[in-house]
Amino acid sequence: MVASTRPGRVGRGVADWFADIAMAHGAFEIEIVDLAEVNLPLLDEPHDPEESRYVHQHTKDWSHTVSAADAFVFVMPEYNHGFNAALKNALDFLFHEWHYKPVGFVSYGGIAGGTRAVQMIKPVTISLGMIPIADAVVINRIKELVDDDGRFRPPDWLQDGATALLDELARVTLLFEPGRGIEPLTCSLRVSRSTD
Repeated sequence: MVASTRPGRVGRGVADWFADIAMAHGAFEIEIVDLAEVNLPLLDEPHDPEESRYVHQHTKDWSHTVSAADAFVFVMPEYNHGFNAALKNALDFLFHEWHYKPVGFVSYGGIAGGTRAVQMIKPVTISLGMIPIADAVVINRIKELVDDDGRFRPPDWLQDGATALLDELARVTLLFEPGRGIEPLTCSLRVSRSTD
């Protein structure tokens, strides 16, 4: 998933690079979901996403896209030590569709390579029932890896990190496959107080 929607972004080039590696890896069927193309408005559903009572067609389409996937890789920038608003908005539109789906991260930015944004978004993904994996691709000083025509030119060693991420994502995806498509269990807790 390409998180950045900013004009002039490098995120789509990074996603295309990673998708080529993922296709060669062979464990997944790949679809690039670009939030700039999805073009979700700021969350505009009148009902709680947990109810899955979607009113707008863009939400129904987004639900279908997310439901069809078994795992995700977020290609994400770091803005001001955090993740970007378009990604948070896309996550907030849905709830059940994200459950039991592993997520990996390809982050980019300045000297920190987007790692602060990744650490901030992990609790969000966990609250949606996703499984963030530890292996990641961290691209620091991204501006030095973009040529004069705006194309991403990664060093060869970044491919090793991408392969490690895909290996782990494949293992975790298989591990959590039985949970996908199952409604979460509900639990009621009754506490009684003894007067003794």
